[in-house]
Amino acid sequence: MLTGPSNPATLRLASYNIQAGIGSHRLRHVVTHSHRYVVPHRHATTNLNRIARMLEGFDLVALQEADAGSFRTRFVHHVQHLAELAGFPHWHAQITREMGSIARMTLGVLSRLPWEQIIQHRLPASRHGRVALEIIYKLGGYQVGVFVTHLSLRKASRMHQVQFLSKLINNHPAAILMGDLNCDPDSHEFAHLLSHTRLQDFMARPLTFPSWRPIKALDHIMATDDFALEDLRTIPVNYSDHLPISAMLRLRP
Repeated sequence: MLTGPSNPATLRLASYNIQAGIGSHRLRHVVTHSHRYVVPHRHATTNLNRIARMLEGFDLVALQEADAGSFRTRFVHHVQHLAELAGFPHWHAQITREMGSIARMTLGVLSRLPWEQIIQHRLPASRHGRVALEIIYKLGGYQVGVFVTHLSLRKASRMHQVQFLSKLINNHPAAILMGDLNCDPDSHEFAHLLSHTRLQDFMARPLTFPSWRPIKALDHIMATDDFALEDLRTIPVNYSDHLPISAMLRLRP
């Protein structure tokens, strides 16, 4: 596991749709927790603390459905708060959808290594401000582009978005893609990523949604063939309607 810049060629990664800290982990919560999307709730702090403890062992974390501080979170900035609790020295948040003071939907990244640059890309075919973050690192003497995103619910929109992402990914000699792609590995969108980039099909396809009875692999960590996969799995915690996914990647010499 990477603990600092002394071993930058091995990374432990995680991607997690945290559902704005709502904490749904039963089918009935679809109804009983619906008010938590707009109203503060007393379990939010406990849930965020649990998420932070779970993330402490990782080097790079992609967060989806965080909140940048609004009425429903009692103005707690999720990405910043998790970075502080889990001891990440570097973090970045990008608001993707702002609903006045009620909610500020956010894409985030937590990192133990400093990056060289972060570029925000507005995704095509998105009515709700979906974006991709392009985070450029130097690892083991190589430039690596890490992409963090949350794709649309509509299939047609997702196809436009993966076409756009494929071009960005191909700009880098080595690349990693992390996030809630809202599609299974047997989808046309996933197939496009594999056929139009050097992203690998790791074959291990952990089911992540819904967290209480996973039947879909919506959350993904993918990498170009510059990386060897040491591990790819879900983490069995019930802090969201998604399960977090993790991977150990080793940069090939």
